[in-house]
This record gives sequence, C-alpha cells and structure tokens, in this order.
Amino acid sequence: MTVRGILAVVVGALVVAGCEAHPVAPPAVTPVPVLAPPTAVSLSSRKPAPPSAGITFPQAGSGQWILPAGEGPIAGQTGKLVRYRVAVEADIAGVSQDEFVKAVESTLADPRGWTGGGRRRLQRVGPDGPVDFTLYLATPETRDALCGRPDGYTSCRNGNSVVLNVARWANGVPGYGAPLTIYRQYMVTHEVGHRLGRGHEKCPVPGALAPVMQQQTLGLHGCNPNPWPYPDGTQYSGPSGEYADPIPRDGS
Repeated sequence: MTVRGILAVVVGALVVAGCEAHPVAPPAVTPVPVLAPPTAVSLSSRKPAPPSAGITFPQAGSGQWILPAGEGPIAGQTGKLVRYRVAVEADIAGVSQDEFVKAVESTLADPRGWTGGGRRRLQRVGPDGPVDFTLYLATPETRDALCGRPDGYTSCRNGNSVVLNVARWANGVPGYGAPLTIYRQYMVTHEVGHRLGRGHEKCPVPGALAPVMQQQTLGLHGCNPNPWPYPDGTQYSGPSGEYADPIPRDGS
C-alpha cells in the first residue's frame, strides 16, 4: 500500500465538515503529522500543477509534514485562548515556512479577524505543544484524504483539522476581484471560522461585502470580496445558507 493509500485509510471513514462545498458534521480527528521529508513515494509519475506565485506541487503529495518550531505571540486581549499549529506538506516547493507562518499568524492576529470580538485569543504553538486545531497546507489529493471526501478544489475543516488546499493558495480562484493576498486571508479566516463554530452564510444583498463565512471560492453572488468577520470593528455576517458549486472541478 502506498503512503497516500495509508493516509486515505486513516481518514477515509470520516465525513467532511466545514468544507466550502460539503457541510456535513464529522467526528473530531487530528491526523498525526510526520516530520520526515518524503522518501517512500516517487513523485516522478505524479502530474504537477502549473506553477503560480513561484509555488509548485504534485497533485498527490506524500502525506508527510513539516511543522514549524517555536510559538508565536498571543493575539487578542480577552477571551478563551485557542492554540493551533501549522503543518506544510513536504512535497510543496516555493512556500517559505517563515512566510507561510507569518501569513497565517498575521491573518489570525488582525483585529478585523476572529479576535476582534474579544471572545477569544489565538496563538500558534510548535509541534509538541497542546493544540486545539492543526492548520494544514496540503496538496489537492491529500486535501481529499484529510477532508474525507474527494473535491481537489476547495479547502475544508474536518474536526480539529483546518485544511488549506495549496492549489488555491497558489492560484486563487477566477474572478475573485481582489489580490491573491486578500484571497489567502479569506481562506485562513473562513476555514478557521468553521473550527470556531461558524457555519456558512450567504451574500446579504448585491453590492455589499461578502460575509467571511460565505463560500467565496464558489462565487461572490453579487457581493464584494471580504476576508474579515469584523471589517470595521463590528461583527459582520449574512443570512445562513450555502451555494452549490456551479462548475465541475478537475482539481486544478
């Protein structure tokens, strides 16, 4: 059995939750990260994704992880402390560990983000610290195994796993209408929002900001891009609900 197959067996029985396309609630599971670089699986036969923003990756990674060491500052002033760690699949090239950690930490520490309401604080910890969730940057097929359902396109949250699809991190989505940096902030905030108990929301009215819990990857539906739950210091949300994925996906 391949490493990819072993990973699929470990998590294949799960049902995905908090995924932009699939909202069914799963049991809580955190896959065990592996620190070693990939050696057990040859990558030569895997179809690579087209490079974007200097990032390259196979469609199917090895399921082995690099976990940045150390811990970050506590973001937020009041509320429950929520700890998370970061894991990057070892097959991904062109993503600096320091830059990825900085992007995640700065997004989650932004006062327009989930600390804005004063109900929680957030802190990144290292591989061995106690954590409430792990934030993964994964190749598309590893994303499918971690999320428990094939998709290859969106990101998801499954139990204590917050899974960012590197294809979206590298390429964004067509017609988003904002820079890639903004879309990446949305990815982090949206999926972490699921881990913090938030469900999907819809565009409240054309021309308004999209709620951060709107499935913005699947279209803005007349709203404008927005990666924040507290864009002006006040919590912003829309009506509960979901959008169907209107386009067949090929995992690109």
